[in-house]
Amino acid sequence: MADPGADLVALAQKENIRVVPLIGPSSLLLALMASGLNGQRFAFQGYLPAKDLERSKTLRDLESESRKRVQTQIFIETPYRNRAMFDTILQTCQPGTRLTVATDLSLPGEFVLTLLA
Repeated sequence: MADPGADLVALAQKENIRVVPLIGPSSLLLALMASGLNGQRFAFQGYLPAKDLERSKTLRDLESESRKRVQTQIFIETPYRNRAMFDTILQTCQPGTRLTVATDLSLPGEFVLTLLA
């Protein structure tokens, strides 16, 4: 869902090559299941903007949308931008907003934690 595999699938389909998804873990869905957040209504946002002001605005918009629609917002981040993302979340989100951090799912070092931002 969040990798360049979509381009490869589109190319295969263009060439009439059958693409068959395999049953297995999806880190996004595993994180949602372990989060305790709403799994009935959620939206995957991919990567949020890297620039501070754009990221803050996007987080405010997503938080508003989440409250209005009672919808979990899922996004991913690269390890080297995690600190900036956490700082922006703490500065931007309203008290009472729940946040889950999930890493290394299904691996020995798996970590899942849901707290208020």
